[in-house]
Amino acid sequence: MKKVILCPNPYRDKGLAAAKEAEGILRSVGLETVYCLPFKPEGGEWQFGVACRPLQQELRSADLLIAFGGDGTILHLARASAMRGVPVLGVNLGSLGFMSDLEVGEMGLLKELSRGRYRREKRMMLDVSVLREGRTVYQNSALNDAVVSKGAVARVIRLQVSAGEERLGIFSGDGVVVATPTGSTGYSLSAGGPVVEPTAQNFVISPICAHTVFSKSFVLSAAGTVTVAPAEANRKQAFLSVDGGKAFSLRQGDKVRVCRSRYETELLRLTDKSIYQILRMKMTGGIGNEE
Repeated sequence: MKKVILCPNPYRDKGLAAAKEAEGILRSVGLETVYCLPFKPEGGEWQFGVACRPLQQELRSADLLIAFGGDGTILHLARASAMRGVPVLGVNLGSLGFMSDLEVGEMGLLKELSRGRYRREKRMMLDVSVLREGRTVYQNSALNDAVVSKGAVARVIRLQVSAGEERLGIFSGDGVVVATPTGSTGYSLSAGGPVVEPTAQNFVISPICAHTVFSKSFVLSAAGTVTVAPAEANRKQAFLSVDGGKAFSLRQGDKVRVCRSRYETELLRLTDKSIYQILRMKMTGGIGNEE
């Protein structure tokens, strides 16, 4: 490993304090570092006293990207890093941080990168598209989930969900989440879905605020395709959001198709924390984790 991209979320890493600390640690063991921002600033340029280079350009020659922020920062970077085959290491500056391996107080472990003492963890991604009258009008990729939900109006929507050629049923409620195993600890979990081993290859389909006690989550093989479409009798507007991004307005007759992507997000791990340890720590605030 030679070159590391430092990618701080300026809203989380105030003054880039964590990124600058990491820079000092990495350079002390002979690693090259460059700064890139995960997104463009709103309302003008940020001034940090460091030169920030274009992310896409630097990914071509990088060995690792370190994201400083919460899970949202990693989600924002997942597609670009996956397409270039660059692994991501998360330093948590958010609230939960299920995908981040390090807390700020653990950044001394960054020295292990120069010694090759780390492990790689591949995470399944989704390809999401919208078909309208036989044409593809929307395409995106997701590490966490694709969510089809109602708008701001407090009325239920009816969505028909299918796996391959098999119809799973019509879900009435606030919407449906189609998640990866990584995304099973996100919105899907809040909707009552199960936690799935993050390196598994599955779709997790969870109804949101279902209007029937018989609506349950499904865990399916990722070998096929999941289709979500507004039911014929549905007159309410529905929206698609991928990894919490900008909503795409769906029309009657549209079909949202979700399949496993050929790309994978590779997360780098310096600690030996398991998903179960992380769940106990994050969901209970560390209470009762140790015997």
